Amino acid sequence: MKKIILNFRGGFAGLREGFEALGHEVIENQWLPDETALGDVALCVADFVDCARKLRRTLGLKKRLARARVPLVALNRDAPFNRGVHPTRLALIAWLKPFNGYASHSMQAAGRFSARTLYCPNAARESLYRADPGQIAAMRDSAIYRWDVSFLGNMDAARYGEHARRVAFLAALDAKLSPLGIKTLFRDSAGMTDAEQLEIIRSSRVNLSAVAACDAGSEKSWGLPERCYGVPACGGFLLSDRRKHAAEDFGESEWADYEGLDDCIAKVRHFIERPDVARAIAERAQQRVTRDHGYRNRAARLLDFAR
Repeated sequence: MKKIILNFRGGFAGLREGFEALGHEVIENQWLPDETALGDVALCVADFVDCARKLRRTLGLKKRLARARVPLVALNRDAPFNRGVHPTRLALIAWLKPFNGYASHSMQAAGRFSARTLYCPNAARESLYRADPGQIAAMRDSAIYRWDVSFLGNMDAARYGEHARRVAFLAALDAKLSPLGIKTLFRDSAGMTDAEQLEIIRSSRVNLSAVAACDAGSEKSWGLPERCYGVPACGGFLLSDRRKHAAEDFGESEWADYEGLDDCIAKVRHFIERPDVARAIAERAQQRVTRDHGYRNRAARLLDFAR
């Protein structure tokens, strides 16, 4: 068993569980690791944005790891917005290139920060998002659905300006769908339990993914938000805004998307009127996520990349 250093200020439960499922011990938020203990460490994965915001600390970490021959991989879950890091800081870290590798859910400008890059998308947290055969079978019965369309996520645009476009889009969508008799639930997920969220996903004919926080910059992100894996993992039918990297993670028969408000309305109506089509896509997507898109897979991908 090897140790993994996972440096994410707020933690990264899914990836931690992925490494632990592979038999590794995870040590979190060690920016000044004891160099005498690094002999048992196989890899350090650090949040790219945290690294960019505190460059001196990052360089110190890199020096300690290099002496112990421990690779440092920066993982960026917010490309290309990078949580609003100032362009000067991004330019400096691009010039210094302190990482042995750069991994991201989006390959936009990936080569700028390291000579070695890895497409490492988000995933479903296996401990939360899963479905047994009985739950899958139950979702074929139209009687279980309480909502036609739902969205759960951060909708606090006053506190988090990067979500303003999402809130505006969902408000415009609701104004168009409600007169058609389509029942919607667009709700901020703050304070909700995991069980509450799963119940809503499984009680909604269509679960939307709409405008990610990483879209807040001048260019929309190519990467898929975590909900694009979590919703299908627990059996829900997902309708996502269009993402360039979707074709790398899902086949055409496992994925449904839209481009803009009018297309979203048309697709919502299409799938509500054709529940068998929606369920067939959902079940194929559930199988694909279960096989390929859990955090154990991402942990293994990062270890292979580090080797």
